[in-house]
Amino acid sequence: MRSSPVPGERLPRRMPGNGNRAVERPPLLFGMKFPHYSYPLRLFPGLFFGLLTGRHRSFRDDALVCIVGLNPPMRVLGETNIPGSGPCVLTMNHYYRPGFGAWWIALAIAAAVPQELHWVMTAEWTFPGRWYGFLGRPLLRWVLKRAAGMYGFTSMPPMPPRPSDIVKRSLSVRTVLDYIHHHPGSMLAVSPEGGDAPGGILAWPPSGAGRFLLLLAGAGYSIVPVGCWEQEGALCLRFGQAYRLEVLGGAAKERDNAAASIVMQAIASQLPYELRGKFL
Repeated sequence: MRSSPVPGERLPRRMPGNGNRAVERPPLLFGMKFPHYSYPLRLFPGLFFGLLTGRHRSFRDDALVCIVGLNPPMRVLGETNIPGSGPCVLTMNHYYRPGFGAWWIALAIAAAVPQELHWVMTAEWTFPGRWYGFLGRPLLRWVLKRAAGMYGFTSMPPMPPRPSDIVKRSLSVRTVLDYIHHHPGSMLAVSPEGGDAPGGILAWPPSGAGRFLLLLAGAGYSIVPVGCWEQEGALCLRFGQAYRLEVLGGAAKERDNAAASIVMQAIASQLPYELRGKFL
């Protein structure tokens, strides 16, 4: 049985001669209006000062300032499922379309949750296929490193890792585990996909994502699925019910895949049908 549709969601069409086989509709992006995203100028002096000096800032406070200016306002569904405290991990899709900044996903979720979140963020943008990548990568690597320090986040090299990054990813995982050890009841946030998918459609996460989340689940952290998308001109969030992530038995790779499948299915159930991809 499929999950209940997201409010405003279009169900799959039934085509003559196809029996019960569903045919996907075009993605929500076609012909739709998008929200107006703007950055309050009063944030910039503090942000620049924080990046240069490493002075700590509250990401949630900055997020609230940004989100309040959205036009039309952000829509939040499943508000009763928003956790008020941890220990828990918020897992969300890495929604994407040309012109959309993925940081708005983090800003939206941070503004909706009443407690400061510890984000596991990328340490680098790779700019695949872009000629200016060799210029953009070093600059963004510096900015992301400084931003992680300013907000107290954990940065992790992108997937798939270069040989030189394998050790760095292991150290990042250790950093997260050390963080939750010293901050019991904390709330973490991570996007398992770790990158943009064409059309904003949910994609399979890289190897190791399920294993990482199993480590957090083993430490007593529940998983809260969150869906993020744009619809009817507004940025939308939907929070699902928290659950315990468990995978019994199996080899390491099988456990990794099984955990990833559970997590991505839970995220998919928060999204409109057109964005669920293979996780229907």
